[in-house]
Amino acid sequence: MQNKQTHQQQANWHRPIKGVAFDMDGLLLNTEDLYKEVIDEILRRRGRVFRPETRRQMMGQPPPKAWQVLIDHEGLDPDWGPLQKEAESIFIDLYHRLAPLPGVHELIDYLCSRSIPRCVATSSRREFADRALKLVGIYDRMDFIVTAEDVERGKPSPDIYLLAASRMSVEPEEMLVLEDSGNGARAGVESGACVVAVPTEHSRDHTFERVASIVGSLEDRTIYSLLGSV
Repeated sequence: MQNKQTHQQQANWHRPIKGVAFDMDGLLLNTEDLYKEVIDEILRRRGRVFRPETRRQMMGQPPPKAWQVLIDHEGLDPDWGPLQKEAESIFIDLYHRLAPLPGVHELIDYLCSRSIPRCVATSSRREFADRALKLVGIYDRMDFIVTAEDVERGKPSPDIYLLAASRMSVEPEEMLVLEDSGNGARAGVESGACVVAVPTEHSRDHTFERVASIVGSLEDRTIYSLLGSV
């Protein structure tokens, strides 16, 4: 099913943007491609197939919630810990394929050149996020990283973006959130931030209600036009 929302070429926001919070998986990095391979393999070993609806509900969720979706949909053992360890074991052979998505480094260059505060706010575990971002040369270019481990409630609750805004010393309404998933975009919107959705092939059928704009990549000039008010 295709997302019926049209891509907006212009986005107006009522407050100047003074900080930017990036999601990680599927927004900065190609990890969603690799996660699909991991879950495909986990389910293949059990004689099952990773279904689109299951994947849709898992995206953007912190690990406990994401695994619970898979457990519920596929009737797996209720303990998600062994699934997490199995996934980590499979992913070891995929680290060499980690890569930034189009426009990532150029946008970070722009933010750095203008001293605009920037962070990553991800549902991934701290250990994985740090390692992945270091491997692709992004970690040291961010002011800080916040993960689902830093908040009581993960996405789609707004906690992680409220924390990000606080740590950047900006009001949520002065923060631009860049997200690829419906759950992540909802978290940003609920925080009060200006949200631009950047869906990929894995999330084009997600719902992105109340976002400021939906664009095709981080190269889109809509993002830069929002930042031009800084």
